[in-house]
Amino acid sequence: MTQQLYLEKFASIKALPILHYKMEFAQLVRMAFQQVKPDAVAIELPPTLADTFTRAVRRLPQISVISYQIQPKRTSHQSEDKTTFLLIEPADPLAEAARLALAQNIPLHFVDVDTDSYPAHNEPLPDTYSICRIGLADYYREYLKQSSVQVPSLEDKRREQGMAFRLQRLSRSYKSVLYVCGMAHLERVKLLFDTQQAEPLERIRRDDISLWNLHPDSCREILAEFPFLSAVYERRRGPLPEEPVEKGAGLRKSFHALELIQGGKQEIPEEKILANAILRTARHVGREGLLIDRQRVIYRLFCEAANQYRQETGDSIHIWQKRAFFKFSRNYALQRNRLLPDLFQLLATARGCIDDNFAYAFCRLATFYPWQSESSDLPTITLSPEEVWGGSRQLRFRPRQKRNKSISQMGFLKRKREKHPGEWLEGFDDPSICSYPEEDIAIENYGRFLKRKANMQLSEEMSRSEKFTTSLLDGIDMRETLRNIHEGTVYVREQQRAKGGVGCLVVIFDEDRRKERFPYCMTWLGEHDQESDMAFYATEPAENIVGPGICRCEYGGFLLSYPPRRMFDVWRDPDYYSASTRSEVLLMAALDYSPEKHVVYVAAKPPRSIFKQIAARRERKIVYIPIGSLSPQKLKQLRILHILSGRDKRAIAKDYIW
Repeated sequence: MTQQLYLEKFASIKALPILHYKMEFAQLVRMAFQQVKPDAVAIELPPTLADTFTRAVRRLPQISVISYQIQPKRTSHQSEDKTTFLLIEPADPLAEAARLALAQNIPLHFVDVDTDSYPAHNEPLPDTYSICRIGLADYYREYLKQSSVQVPSLEDKRREQGMAFRLQRLSRSYKSVLYVCGMAHLERVKLLFDTQQAEPLERIRRDDISLWNLHPDSCREILAEFPFLSAVYERRRGPLPEEPVEKGAGLRKSFHALELIQGGKQEIPEEKILANAILRTARHVGREGLLIDRQRVIYRLFCEAANQYRQETGDSIHIWQKRAFFKFSRNYALQRNRLLPDLFQLLATARGCIDDNFAYAFCRLATFYPWQSESSDLPTITLSPEEVWGGSRQLRFRPRQKRNKSISQMGFLKRKREKHPGEWLEGFDDPSICSYPEEDIAIENYGRFLKRKANMQLSEEMSRSEKFTTSLLDGIDMRETLRNIHEGTVYVREQQRAKGGVGCLVVIFDEDRRKERFPYCMTWLGEHDQESDMAFYATEPAENIVGPGICRCEYGGFLLSYPPRRMFDVWRDPDYYSASTRSEVLLMAALDYSPEKHVVYVAAKPPRSIFKQIAARRERKIVYIPIGSLSPQKLKQLRILHILSGRDKRAIAKDYIW
């Protein structure tokens, strides 16, 4: 494994080169404490801020802001004093060094020089994530190569001379001093340390220093490391927390059809849901003692946001959306010369690759910091990114909202409920079962749509293009013509009709290979000539009773076979015992019962190759349609199934089915 920690050593000084406000360097500070076991700690801050900074560090994990006035050099363009803000957050290496020193009762020294006219620097630095792979030694070595051509300013020289002077005094008083310093200054401080330095002329007191509690809304916007990452780092500072368990709770503000069991899911506070996501992430981002892997934090953030997105909207994140998210965010980061994307890039990717609702859920979690509160022992201040960092980037979300008209939320909550426990069970007095006609119509219509889509797909597969000679055939093939435009020839297209129609249809939502989630298997026959026979597997009806003699289920997969009244119980047919999954049972039955040559198979992945041989032996052909190419909203509606105990329940079903 690459040695991640690196220290510059001169006399009794062990110096750690850092970049300010970077989580990886805060973790390196903790590793340096364990290795050096210092007698004293020196940090790159002036003594004028010592008391205020120490008080702010003691407030962590609550985030504080130090403000004071500076008097820049008077010019014709700027003559007013300027307010400087200093954030004290957990992922800052200087705050971490001071925090550890105070916790272990180690003397803490502020060795920098207070100055009002220090120029702003904006150096293009490598992504700090590379330290997790190459270590700090190689990172610092490459930084020195790139910065060797830069000429330090007069203020830099003045500060470095002052720090070298104070370090010389500390080295005579302590055997081991841990010095935490920006890597832009460390090499020159090390050279100055070997020569005698004079005490610097500087400001020794500031009367205008203020300490503030940061407003939670500002905390979401102005932290150097986005709040979710800082919160995970804070959790990892101590023993790893226990994995939180949420029993059926979610963020959804309204009920979903599949969750109306015993009055619906129990809602818990949003803050607790978000805090639990941070706890789970802290347990899954690496072993203790190693640098927190920022890439794993981003991955866990995506997974937790996807879970909350599913709870709120009922939509799941598909694997192709997940793949597109991480591929696009990686390319976006590389375009900005970064290894990993920042928060703005992640939010832009979430909105572009999925939708605004997911981007909003992602933003809400990524900017959540559980310890920050508006009430505090300090006055609370609201700051904008422009005031702290001099600029910002904006991103607008337009999440979908449910309509307040038509079936209102209040009307939805007025749906009928049991007058006494077990009342609805009294409706199961009829041993026969049947379906809900409106759902039958919807699924038959969608089945016809899928058959038309399969016919078009077959026609596309059998079409051919050729150079135009004497006939236009079925029209000009623009794609092939443009592809061969260098030939100066027009291509025409001949659309051939597939021999044989489309018979049975199989739709697989979930293969359920463990046979745990969808235990209920049923085969029922069409009631008239416009209905198909159906075989399906679904969730257990008894687990979700929504009315007297009315159960709600969710399809795992189903088979439609037309014409009706021909199908035996496929789940007890010994011809299909060789199938390894329920989806394969349905496919084998479809090949048996299909009156036409082609059988449509809709699923997340195509069937095993052996089924092509089985189909060929029966003079059938499987037409595979990826389920990801279909509308997820329409599929979500079709997955709902209601089973009625007796045809008499159809008259009252509309009062209980939404």
